[in-house]
Amino acid sequence: MRLASYNIRKCLGTDRKRAPGRVIEVINGLSADVVVLQEADHRLGPRPAALPEGTIRSYSDFTPVELAENDVSLGWHGNAILLKKGLRATRVERLELPGLEPRGAVMVEAESAEGKLRVIGTHLGLLRRYRLMQLETIAAALKTLAPMPTAILGDFNEWSAHGGMEPLNDLYHVHAPGLSYHARRPVARLDRVALNDTAHLLRAGVEKGELAQLASDHLPIWADVRLRNE
Repeated sequence: MRLASYNIRKCLGTDRKRAPGRVIEVINGLSADVVVLQEADHRLGPRPAALPEGTIRSYSDFTPVELAENDVSLGWHGNAILLKKGLRATRVERLELPGLEPRGAVMVEAESAEGKLRVIGTHLGLLRRYRLMQLETIAAALKTLAPMPTAILGDFNEWSAHGGMEPLNDLYHVHAPGLSYHARRPVARLDRVALNDTAHLLRAGVEKGELAQLASDHLPIWADVRLRNE
């Protein structure tokens, strides 16, 4: 199963043009089964979707998971999850995260031909102190749930190659597939995936194509995972 994460920057490209259509093109090119998005909604007012649900349904094989608390957002705190047609969401949950600025995480449990999978999508804070608190909150919430292949994906906002992941170290393996920021000249591995012991990483990478360099200031990451359900 291929998982992907993409900070779409509210569909604002590196050319300063807002173009949801090319974001969808990039997503379609990832050949993923699950795509976790960050900055999928605008930040002000009722937070309308930057990537409209109608665009997703009309121009891709994905179905957005129902995460919004209103009728205009795609996700929650800007986090959205798309499932390839054929995958079925069996549980959805929102997690409030501590910090100086409002942050959250979203979770979906899904069933597929490969088995069950739990996916958490998040966009962590700018300060490490709060990122650690946010990861602790996610890890604590996951400990209360039934065992299942689990992946945490998103923009971790961590510039260090070694530190900042301590709350996940006991139960998760954190992978940084490659340099994903800035899209025009990648220098940092901000976008990552963390897997538990029943989700085995086969391979991972960064989409570096010309359109991806234009569509957002982050490049999308992907990970091929083998699930081991009990």
